[in-house]
Amino acid sequence: MLALEKRLGYRFDNAGLLQRALTHRSFGAEHNERLEFLGDAVLNLAVSRLLYERLAASDEGELTRVRAQLVREDSLHRAALALGLPEALRLSEGEARGGGALRPSILADALEAIVGAVFLDGGHEPAFELVKRLFGEQIDSSDLDRKDAKTELQEWLQARRLPVPAYRIVATRGEKHAQTFEVECAVATLGLAEQGEGRSRRAAEQEAARRMLDALKASDRPGGPLRS
Repeated sequence: MLALEKRLGYRFDNAGLLQRALTHRSFGAEHNERLEFLGDAVLNLAVSRLLYERLAASDEGELTRVRAQLVREDSLHRAALALGLPEALRLSEGEARGGGALRPSILADALEAIVGAVFLDGGHEPAFELVKRLFGEQIDSSDLDRKDAKTELQEWLQARRLPVPAYRIVATRGEKHAQTFEVECAVATLGLAEQGEGRSRRAAEQEAARRMLDALKASDRPGGPLRS
């Protein structure tokens, strides 16, 4: 816990909050779902403030698109891995054996719960500073995509006179209040399909679109099937 606090750059007055943030519902009754709920709201506010301060030339639409990229499951998953959360999670034996410590949805939820725990323990400023440490460098990077994946994929296809992709739900898992969606993005003309997973249908569609876009861009390089 002390090592994790050091990586977070924050020392808890109430260490129990951090312990609860790391506790999956499979482990026991005192789990992290309520903290995750709070952390989701705090994260969106902190990221919004960070973008407002750092992207002064961006309009509302661009700020919204960039925020969606930063708070999506894939981005939170990467940040959780960088913090070393897998070894700190508290999971049931069954969930741990099933690879739960590396599951993107569980790690993303735990990171949101940690943000919520920091907010309860220290207030908005410490939570904001944590979010800034997690995402500030990514925001300043020239590699940050300013468009959401679905929009960019649609524009990529239309520029090549190809039809827009079709999305469909492949599967849903979990209880109604905490479902995970699996969505397929298909470009029938090219015979391609990619799948994405997320805690909402929209998030899953964005992830599937991102994977499709990555595959299409790789194929569009010299020597790729779309150019050969």
